[in-house]
Formats: sequence, structure tokens, C-alpha cells
Amino acid sequence: MKDRRIVCRCEDLTEEEIIHAIEEGYDNLESLKRYTGATTGSCQGKGCLMHIIRILSQKTGKSPDEIGLTTQRPPVNPVPLFLLAEGDEK
Repeated sequence: MKDRRIVCRCEDLTEEEIIHAIEEGYDNLESLKRYTGATTGSCQGKGCLMHIIRILSQKTGKSPDEIGLTTQRPPVNPVPLFLLAEGDEK
């Protein structure tokens, strides 16, 4: 059995799948994210983003600073419904 190195646990993506996507031409972080679904799970990249940037850096020869970060879209963290409710219910 081949060793599966899971990179994104939320989306069950392996290092091999990330590398394959980069080789197919998804060689910037935003397009890689959209193609693979990486960093879109419940952790929103907290557990996998740095690993994906490392792989992308190794495969493209760009520094992590050149790669940058993905666009964070709200809500980054879930907002409890009561915080959105109108009125002061105490």
C-alpha cells in the first residue's frame, strides 16, 4: 500500500494530489485552492495552509512570501446567531 501523506484533513487531500494539481498548471495559491478545495474545509486552512504553501514553494521555486496567503472571506470563524440578533435581551 502506498504511503498517503494527508495535507488537508478537512478535504482529505494528499500531498500527491496537491503536486499533481500544481503540475497541471494550478501553480498559484488561489487557483490551487479553487481546483482542489484545499483550505475550504471547516478549519479554513488553519491546519493545512502552511503545508500547501511549502509544497507550492518547493514545486515552483517561489518563496513563501512570493506565494502569499489565500483570500479570507467572512465568516472566518462561525458567528453565534445570538450575536447577530437585534435588541438587548438580558
